[in-house]
Amino acid sequence: MARSEAAGRSRWVRRLFGPRAAVTLAGLVALLSVATGILNIGSTSVSGPLAEVIPPTVQQAVGFTGALTGFLMLASVAGLRRGLRAAWYSTLVLLPVTALQGLAQSNVVSYPLVGLSVVSVLLLLLNRRPFERDIDLSTTQVAALAAIVGAQVYGTAGTYALREEFTNVQTLTDAFYYTLVTASTVGYGDVAPVPDSDRATLFAISVIVVGTASFAAALGTLLTPAIEARLANALGNMSDSQLDLLDDHLIVVGVGDLTAPILEEVADLGEQFVVVTRDPERAQRLRERGYEVLTADPTEDEPLKRAGVERARALVAATEDDAQDALAVLAARELNPGLRIVVSATERENEKKLRRAGADEVLSPAAIGGHLLVLSALGEEGMSAVADRILGTEEADESEEVDLP
Repeated sequence: MARSEAAGRSRWVRRLFGPRAAVTLAGLVALLSVATGILNIGSTSVSGPLAEVIPPTVQQAVGFTGALTGFLMLASVAGLRRGLRAAWYSTLVLLPVTALQGLAQSNVVSYPLVGLSVVSVLLLLLNRRPFERDIDLSTTQVAALAAIVGAQVYGTAGTYALREEFTNVQTLTDAFYYTLVTASTVGYGDVAPVPDSDRATLFAISVIVVGTASFAAALGTLLTPAIEARLANALGNMSDSQLDLLDDHLIVVGVGDLTAPILEEVADLGEQFVVVTRDPERAQRLRERGYEVLTADPTEDEPLKRAGVERARALVAATEDDAQDALAVLAARELNPGLRIVVSATERENEKKLRRAGADEVLSPAAIGGHLLVLSALGEEGMSAVADRILGTEEADESEEVDLP
């Protein structure tokens, strides 16, 4: 009883202070930052506790910079959901900024923003380990990013150099603004080459061609993987972000007759779990019931790594194929020697083989069912005999020597 209570407390601690809580709280901070920024748009003065020390230029900008920081935070939170190391660092940098902006603002939601930002920093520091993934960009994606950055630098520098030949261009900000609205095809028309300058006109044409091409290439290259990930998720695969946030969880390999009651029991206990199966139809059915599923071969190392076998608490194999279960047990044991592995044996004679493969516990549903049926039939009189029978069988199995191949 004491052990179960301690385990229950440990689960609640993980839920309150674990990586999922850190990501959720950071997302809430981002939304609050956007909300406070929108409420302060147009404000030209600050009446908060830092009003006396904030420079006037910062006071004028605090209205919209809060919303901008919030949108940057949302991007960082998206990276946290993928377990990116860069997102962990960027969020850790942005959170103090949101806290300072909250202190500088004076609306009703600014002070909760400050408190949540501080708590979010502490949670991120406590959950450094899950966010270790490097940004995995292909050569094409890197080239697309370089193209869009280069196009913006080219347009900004050229427009500023020719500012005398453009209307309403006096600063680098004006030049960047013109380049951005032109490349994104928004084109407000408030900045344009003067009518009698062929040089400025030709340069504006080059900005249109280079800028729009870089924008189109970047959007197509960078958004396609996200769309593919959504489609994979809809087809029954867990996304990398979901898998990366699993910690101290249960892995169920394969799908059999016992899978449904196992998942119902685990879900009732409130435990995190993931099912790994190579059957896409069964994976889709489980997904429709709200279960997290990774469609892959559970006997291979890579799918088990993606399922977080190195961070898992236990693994359960309960299919109707003892040979496949043994292969999954061998792979899991090699990847995580300390993992607790429980297997359901279809054939009684395969129990010893599954233990040799690395299972900590091997159960036979047929044998357990037979014991329970006899116990139910004999009532209390048969309870002692059935218990002795079970214990005697287990002791015999443990004491019997096994010749390893």
